[in-house]
Amino acid sequence: MDATTNRPMTELDLVFRAWSGGPDAIEMARVSNAANLAEGVDHHNTAEQLANYFSHPGDHFDAARDVVMVEHGTAVVAYGWHNWIDTTDQVREHRLAGYVDPEWTHRGIGRQLLGWLEARARASVQEHPTQLPAFYGSWADEQRVGKQVLLEREGYAPLRWFFDMRRDGLDVVDVTEMPDGLDIRPIGTDRVSLRRLFDADAEAFQDHWGGFPTDDAAFEEIVNDPDFDPSLHVVAWDRDEIAGAVINAIPRAENEALGRRRGWLESVFVRRPWRRRGLAQAIVARSLVALRERGMDHAMLGVDADNPTGALGVYARAGFVVVKRAAAFRKPMEVSAP
Repeated sequence: MDATTNRPMTELDLVFRAWSGGPDAIEMARVSNAANLAEGVDHHNTAEQLANYFSHPGDHFDAARDVVMVEHGTAVVAYGWHNWIDTTDQVREHRLAGYVDPEWTHRGIGRQLLGWLEARARASVQEHPTQLPAFYGSWADEQRVGKQVLLEREGYAPLRWFFDMRRDGLDVVDVTEMPDGLDIRPIGTDRVSLRRLFDADAEAFQDHWGGFPTDDAAFEEIVNDPDFDPSLHVVAWDRDEIAGAVINAIPRAENEALGRRRGWLESVFVRRPWRRRGLAQAIVARSLVALRERGMDHAMLGVDADNPTGALGVYARAGFVVVKRAAAFRKPMEVSAP
């Protein structure tokens, strides 16, 4: 029986195959955008973005092993991927994600895809041994009811909530003074400067729950993204030290596809020695101005609902309001001895 409708599931002759690069990115964009539209998720992928996202192999992720395309006949009906991270709460989390074409839902494809990804995660544990407890992890926006039902039915539990916040009215922004001794200067566009900013961001987020890859592959994925534009970043300096920054982006293809003028504060961070001085408020405000000057009429950001550094208060004071919730799910992994 299907987990969301209690209807009988049709047995399908499915083929699970490896990712083949650019042509598959086109199909990925088609499937994910159809799923987003059907579930009311206001996000739009392009083949170029997806090809970049999956094209930088490293220890944590290699598309040759970690991406799967699901076909029925000649049609791509779903796809998924796996990566892993040693989290700040001291577990090895194997993150599983994917999409099913809405024309093919309620037929058990999502359950079979999840099973393939879990098997890949177990193999990855053997390839990258660890003493940390191993978990499967996944993510579901609140609109993705079917995915939440599937995850909970398969033994996953929501562990942490995250918010998307929106700030309208960029024509009115209260720009606070910079803390004493700090100033705003551009970041260089050379690889050394950009890697320095990337590493400062990673360092600041060591205090936050979860974590993200910080290796060379993750850096290359970011700087090769079609929307990457360091001229939008707002970087605070204490002489020659990066004190904090906001990594801003304008998703131009998505904006065009969805008919809007949205900018994202993709990462807001302040390093430990410069916290509790009002720096976050100052660089967030300057980011809103930077997006306004590029023609945007609203801004978005994501935040951990239990952020330990007071970020929710900073964003609320800057005029952001919560517009969407999403949950991080986990399930313990039973790992066989090698």
